[in-house]
Amino acid sequence: MTMDTLPRLDGASVLVYSLGIEGRDLARWLLARGARVTMSDTRTREQLEAAGATAPDGVRRVITGRPLLDPEGFDLLAVSQSVLRHEPAMQRARELGIPVTSQMRLFMQLCPGRMVGITGSAGKSTTTALVASMANTAGLDYVAGGNIGEALLGRLPEITPTTTVILEVSHTQLQYTDVSPQIAAITNVTPNHLDQFSWDEYVGLKRRLLEYQGPEDITILNVDDRTSRGLMVSVRGRLHRCSIQDRVEGDGAYLAYHDVVCVHGRQHHSVANRSDVRLRGEHNLANVVMATAIGCAMGLEHSDMRRAIASFTGVPHRLEVVGTARGVTYVNDSIATAPERTIAGLRAFHEPVVLLLGGREKNLPLDTLANEVRRRCRAVVCFGESGADFAQEIESTDVPVHRVDALDEAVEGASSVAEPGDVVLLAPAGTSFDAYPSFEARGRAYKELVQALPGFREGSR
Repeated sequence: MTMDTLPRLDGASVLVYSLGIEGRDLARWLLARGARVTMSDTRTREQLEAAGATAPDGVRRVITGRPLLDPEGFDLLAVSQSVLRHEPAMQRARELGIPVTSQMRLFMQLCPGRMVGITGSAGKSTTTALVASMANTAGLDYVAGGNIGEALLGRLPEITPTTTVILEVSHTQLQYTDVSPQIAAITNVTPNHLDQFSWDEYVGLKRRLLEYQGPEDITILNVDDRTSRGLMVSVRGRLHRCSIQDRVEGDGAYLAYHDVVCVHGRQHHSVANRSDVRLRGEHNLANVVMATAIGCAMGLEHSDMRRAIASFTGVPHRLEVVGTARGVTYVNDSIATAPERTIAGLRAFHEPVVLLLGGREKNLPLDTLANEVRRRCRAVVCFGESGADFAQEIESTDVPVHRVDALDEAVEGASSVAEPGDVVLLAPAGTSFDAYPSFEARGRAYKELVQALPGFREGSR
């Protein structure tokens, strides 16, 4: 889609929902095209200031601290991904016939380059970052962004038809899209965000990433994941597969003993060795194989992919080693906002673990997590809004459980029960929104608390 097929913006009255990163990016882009912009956010002024969310210069009106402004009378509604399509304000817009757009929708409509879109319940951030590292090693003209926080619309001027755009795309960003990337990859689809959507709705949003592809486009699916396998029937282009359990049919990537293997045109090529991978955990090995499948689909040289894999140490807040204190290693996995992610984090360690659980729970089953805690944990410290719920579930495991109110108390409590050689793991299984604006903010707070412990030293033992 080009500018001439968008609603008229010069002089148009546009309502932007949310003063978050996406909302501010939308407002700046709309203002530059002559729109008269009003912004609405349910957070209070104090909450917005704490998040560093300030309306761009030129915005006519900012309404905060109350329900989203009624869209009646506006020519266009532009929304952040945090605004769910079934909220009353969105239903009202549909009733009034007001066009709705979003940052991701506009970007995908206007992007002139080749798009690589990566989504999934877990692993999409690490996979996106590794694919970007591969592109950088290969000397590709590329841009990386999306759900990892880049202001996408503001980067459009630097993107040409020869640019590769590597996008991490969340399910909420897919609510409003009507364009698919030329390469669409789904790492996995597991129960998550069931406090926001039904299971069928959630799977349907993930499916939207490939819904508008053409016959020459590529979809990459993780065949180890049952729900992802079920999406094969929805593939409109060419299907590539990846697996860490078996060889794959057709193009893609898989793990063969200790080799990460890329398949292209029936040719099997070893791209890297398992010993090259510097990330802990089988789930990260799956991310590396998925990234390899994406790199192969992009046409990258095997040597460039191997060099990127060998130098890649991960991204912040994802099994990030903060350091040691008195012989105990502290690890920040604040991204683990669902039980399945916490389980993957636990399985990355052979050492006894003192686990920090808490935050805002998402109505997800906890029985499998409790079983993993029983096998791997010395103790569990539960904190935050859902600390009592987590504690009640874990108490059935006979693993010692400590209940505290806040993250600072959780770190203090963990340090008092951990023994030399243990790992203290922040992998909360809940979102941060009871106390922090993002999992990144929670992760930064955890690191600051750990760094203040007596005897702290950076790096792992």
